[in-house]
Amino acid sequence: MSAPRAIAMIYKALLLVVVLFWAAVAPAQDSVQVFRSLDSIRHLRDDTAKVQRLLEHGRRFSRFFEKGDGDNPFLQDALVLAQKLRDNKGLAEGYVDLGTSKRNKSQYILATEYHERALRYAEEANNPRTLAHTLNNLGVDYRRRDMLEKAFDLHFRALKAAEPIKDIRNIAIATNSIGNIKLSNHQYAEAAEEFERSLAIERESHNDLGTAINLGNLGYAYEGMGRLDEAISYYRQSLALNQKMNNTTGMSICYTCLGGAFAKKKEYTLAMDYLQKALAVNDKVADKVHSAESYLSIGRLLNEQGKLEDARRNIQQAIDLGLRWGFKSVLMESYKAMGENYKLAGDFTKSIDHTNISLAYKDSLLEERSSTEFAQMQALHEVHLKDSQIKQLQQDQELSQLRIRRNLAIAIALGGFLFMAIVGGFFYIRHRNLQANRQTLQLELRSLRSQMNPHFIFNSLSSIHRYIWSNNQEEASDYLTKFSKLMRMILDNSQHTFIPLNKELEALRLYLDLEALRCNNGFDYRILVDEEINEEEVLIPPMIIQPYVENAIWHGLVHRKEKGELEIAVRLRGRVLEVTVFDNGIGRKLAMEIREKKDRTHNSMGMKVTEGRIALIRKINNTKDANVEIFDLENEKGEATGTRVKIILPAEFLF
Repeated sequence: MSAPRAIAMIYKALLLVVVLFWAAVAPAQDSVQVFRSLDSIRHLRDDTAKVQRLLEHGRRFSRFFEKGDGDNPFLQDALVLAQKLRDNKGLAEGYVDLGTSKRNKSQYILATEYHERALRYAEEANNPRTLAHTLNNLGVDYRRRDMLEKAFDLHFRALKAAEPIKDIRNIAIATNSIGNIKLSNHQYAEAAEEFERSLAIERESHNDLGTAINLGNLGYAYEGMGRLDEAISYYRQSLALNQKMNNTTGMSICYTCLGGAFAKKKEYTLAMDYLQKALAVNDKVADKVHSAESYLSIGRLLNEQGKLEDARRNIQQAIDLGLRWGFKSVLMESYKAMGENYKLAGDFTKSIDHTNISLAYKDSLLEERSSTEFAQMQALHEVHLKDSQIKQLQQDQELSQLRIRRNLAIAIALGGFLFMAIVGGFFYIRHRNLQANRQTLQLELRSLRSQMNPHFIFNSLSSIHRYIWSNNQEEASDYLTKFSKLMRMILDNSQHTFIPLNKELEALRLYLDLEALRCNNGFDYRILVDEEINEEEVLIPPMIIQPYVENAIWHGLVHRKEKGELEIAVRLRGRVLEVTVFDNGIGRKLAMEIREKKDRTHNSMGMKVTEGRIALIRKINNTKDANVEIFDLENEKGEATGTRVKIILPAEFLF
């Protein structure tokens, strides 16, 4: 049996053991439903949809698995599959749910570890919603561990991730959490501002539970500021919503808070009334810790009023419940309250005895917390050890797969060698023929390129002739100087099939300066080059742009009454170079009419030769990425507003 198959069988067996264990301790109906769900999902095709389905079922049955000490097999299965598929989003969500299950068991160190893992995967997944959800959960972990600065940073990051995508749920959670952190730091006014923002979001979302929580939090903030009447108003609003939802936990908290607020106002009758209501609600809840806390609150209130006998009876009720159910924190506070009671009664011996018992429970809680943290650290070590073992198994599997692939590659190579030997000769002959054809095309292209030089020189000399007759000798001399420099550049560039873009643009700028002088500065021009383009590395055929620029000037711009505009833009799109020549001249239709009136026999040799060059470039490179597109520009009235020519060439690079 192969190692991967053996591992898979062991994993299925362990999964079955987990399911059978939970079937033994859970109601029969739930255990059957869990088993059937696992079995049905396990037979699905391995993909990200299966990961999401496992996560959904893991959340659905989360309370079922949190009752015991084992892990949720749906989450474990989802994490294994997500790791196999490299599904970062699935891994992030899986570790968030796993960390939350640990936090629900007060295992905050383990929860932090899993949520830290979730954060790494959420950042790699680049999903803002998942990232915000993960950051909020991690922030709660650190808040439970009283690491408030770290918690604040995480919730603030969650807020920044959620706001651009308008993730209302995570915005509300992050804002409320930031408020709670400020509340813990006694920054009551700032906390109230955060709770107000969160409250507005929850009300807009019609989330009664979120609204009730924020109203209660606002009560805490205003009570901290000493504004008891406003605090009582918020507590009552929160109470009304909890009563509407029949949320006994929320009702109990609100009654207790109202009792405490009225006690601070010395309105003991109202305070006692609300604490008694909290006790009545808590007596209906299975978890008796809330009843014990209510008895303790009533006892403390009676202590404050000096009703020591009544106070003693209620505190004793809290002690009895604490002893029966093992509520150590309640016992610590109850014995402390009893010590204060006896101190007020003048019985200092009993006061010291009860205070000592309270301190003993405090020490026990500290020892228990240390023991719990040690157990979590040990569990964390086991998790890391297990991860190392899994990674080792994955490496072994990958090595095995690499060996199989290597052997397969050798077999394919041997099988393909004969085939390559047979067709190799064919490809060699074909390549030789293509090279010969390419050389022929190159010679034809060089011939066309050589035709450009005398054509351009003829046009330029004609311009000089006209310029001398229409201007003074000094300006004609300046024109000739620039013309001679341009001729030297053209002759140098014409020796090469391709030249750097900066040389072509330099020649083009010099040409445009001459044409602007010739036209009495009748137009302005600008040349725009993308910032991404390195003009010294990108290559372009020489004199490929100039004919279209010349055409734009002499058939479009010179006929304008106002000053014209000429723009040349160079862009790089992957392996394609785009050169756009735009002018706001009279348009091709009107230019053609003018040309027909002046000289019906004239043909633009520059344009014709350039079109032939581009056609040859397309053949030589065997690509469609060599073309010229001409667009006639019009305004809303259909009147010509210019011409745009787009020259598309395959990009060539120096390196």
